[in-house]
Amino acid sequence: MKIYVDANVVRDGNGTKEAPYKQINTAAKLAQPGDEVLVFPGTYREYVNPIHGGTDDARITYRSVEPLKATITGAEAVKSWQPYQDNVWVARINNGVFGAWNPYTTYVMGDWYFGPVDKHTGAVYMNDRQFYETNSLQECLEAKVYGRSWERKNSVYKWYTEQDEDKDETVIYANFQGKNPNHENVEINVRREVFMPQETGISNITVSGFKINKAATTWAPPASYQDGMIGPHWSKNWIIEDCDIAHSRCSGISLGKYKDPVNDQYFTYKHVKSPTQMERDAVCRGQYHGWLKENIGHHIVRRCNIHHCEQNGIVGRQGGVFSLIEDNHIHDINNMQELAGAEIAGIKMHAAIDVIIRRNHIHDCTMGIWTDWEAQGTRITQNLLDHNYAPDGTAVRIMGAMQSQDIFVEVSHGPTLIDNNLMLSKASLRLATEGVACVHNLMLGSITSIGTNTDYPGEGKTEPRFTPYHIQHRTEVAGFMTILHGDDRFYNNIFVQNWPVEPKDQETLVDREADDTEQVGTNGFDDYPTYDEWYAPFARLDGTYAKENDMNELMSAHFGHLPIWAAGNMYFNGAKAWKKETDNLVNTKDKVDFELVEDGDQTTIKTNLFDLIGDYAEGIITTDTLGEAFEPEQRYEAPDGSDIIFNQDYFGNHRGTATIPGPFATEEAAKAVLWNH
Repeated sequence: MKIYVDANVVRDGNGTKEAPYKQINTAAKLAQPGDEVLVFPGTYREYVNPIHGGTDDARITYRSVEPLKATITGAEAVKSWQPYQDNVWVARINNGVFGAWNPYTTYVMGDWYFGPVDKHTGAVYMNDRQFYETNSLQECLEAKVYGRSWERKNSVYKWYTEQDEDKDETVIYANFQGKNPNHENVEINVRREVFMPQETGISNITVSGFKINKAATTWAPPASYQDGMIGPHWSKNWIIEDCDIAHSRCSGISLGKYKDPVNDQYFTYKHVKSPTQMERDAVCRGQYHGWLKENIGHHIVRRCNIHHCEQNGIVGRQGGVFSLIEDNHIHDINNMQELAGAEIAGIKMHAAIDVIIRRNHIHDCTMGIWTDWEAQGTRITQNLLDHNYAPDGTAVRIMGAMQSQDIFVEVSHGPTLIDNNLMLSKASLRLATEGVACVHNLMLGSITSIGTNTDYPGEGKTEPRFTPYHIQHRTEVAGFMTILHGDDRFYNNIFVQNWPVEPKDQETLVDREADDTEQVGTNGFDDYPTYDEWYAPFARLDGTYAKENDMNELMSAHFGHLPIWAAGNMYFNGAKAWKKETDNLVNTKDKVDFELVEDGDQTTIKTNLFDLIGDYAEGIITTDTLGEAFEPEQRYEAPDGSDIIFNQDYFGNHRGTATIPGPFATEEAAKAVLWNH
């Protein structure tokens, strides 16, 4: 059955084409498996709470009749502004509009939030520009540039709020920089979410072609409830496609957790157990909440424009397993730099088990892709990542803010596969982890956190982070182990030192910690063993039974760094190779020039790189080449267990029987348009 919705009709109807409903949520209360909810152009200021899910054979589809002409928003327009002083105006909002959830008394806070707890989940927008919140009316009047912002010219647009309890009103002051807000499109966010079931298990839903924006979402840590403007809320088989998702106070799309009252924001409110411990608890408790391959995940997020959210474009913990995230444009995430903590990125996924992240363009984000804990069977492939670092002139980042890089893999045991990507930011990879294979990538930035940032030193005793690994291609936990580091593979990559290695001082530490490296290449693994070196202590027992004393004698080997494999890589402009790598090309005399060119809606590259590659060629890498990740003893294979042959490049071009390193099969391929906006 087709159910029609049109916000512009004079009177609410019965859902027929001739008499549509005025609200999408009216249709969402009635839609049954196989139904299609068709939404006409207009602005829908409502929260959509789907009551029913579809089935594997009969989905429920919500579709904008004209793509991106129907807007579902968590905001309300405000036209009652009164002049206050200078450029500041004031509006008084009766608290009845908020119901039980007032974003202007609710703060952004929670586990793993490291920023100052003085920012509300509420926000003020003018013509789709979010204003910066101040802590006093005087700061709102002064409207000084916020030096940490990545968009400093916009940071003079300020707002401040307080409560008038006698009148039960929220009072909002805003600095409009000389504009009359009653003549502009000024909105405040009111609703916590825009399109998300309140109940779990509402599966098999498609959301297609909408603008979804301006919700008062909350901080989304991994062991707690994770809300976003839109998300499946612990269910299966959602498709979110062809949508424009923007201006969430925290996260845009949530593929994350249900609310478990036992450990929801446990550290924030109870303090007595570490948030790392509660994360382990969340993994184990997930089994009791149906966290199985048959029940959860398998979502698709595709062809969406996700931007101007202040925590994440996409966030997920456990609920995003077995999902596909493809062909999305994700940009301008956390650019305001008001929030800080360990959960900020274009895509931030915990337990990205068998998740494929491919063909996305991710840029101008505090961090591009962050796979944290249990990146097992994760594949990050054919993505363009650039400008994921602070612009020149930005002040030192807020205390508690994370470093910037294109891809961060943290405390996972693998196998994590990163192939055929262009990583063009100042830091390409952060590897506080093990079990990663990098194949056919181009990296202009450094690999950092090698051997560090996994255990917490704190004050007193170190807290080892025992993290889980899983039954292969399943969610059931197979074991827990600390991170030994290593067990990494680098085949057929190109490394270019695009930025000089400079002395560090506190004034320049905008994007990285003091111990981060700016040196591009694999030389950070110089102290790591080859496989033969690593295996030597165990080899003496080949063909024999281990004896009790062997356990003590092998303890240092059991807890030492795991081996590294590297071959077929190319190094330019001073990029340095792992000292034990023998099959490579290191060019120390010629200079690679590399420029990312934005021409209208098209992104291309301009480089002389291929003039310097010459006739250097390597063999085709396969799953067999890469072997197994150590802890889960799982191969670098497809989610269905089949082998991967790396014979396709960034565009999908065939490589033939031999190939040049990097993400392009030929020089001609590298001249094609990388991304159409």
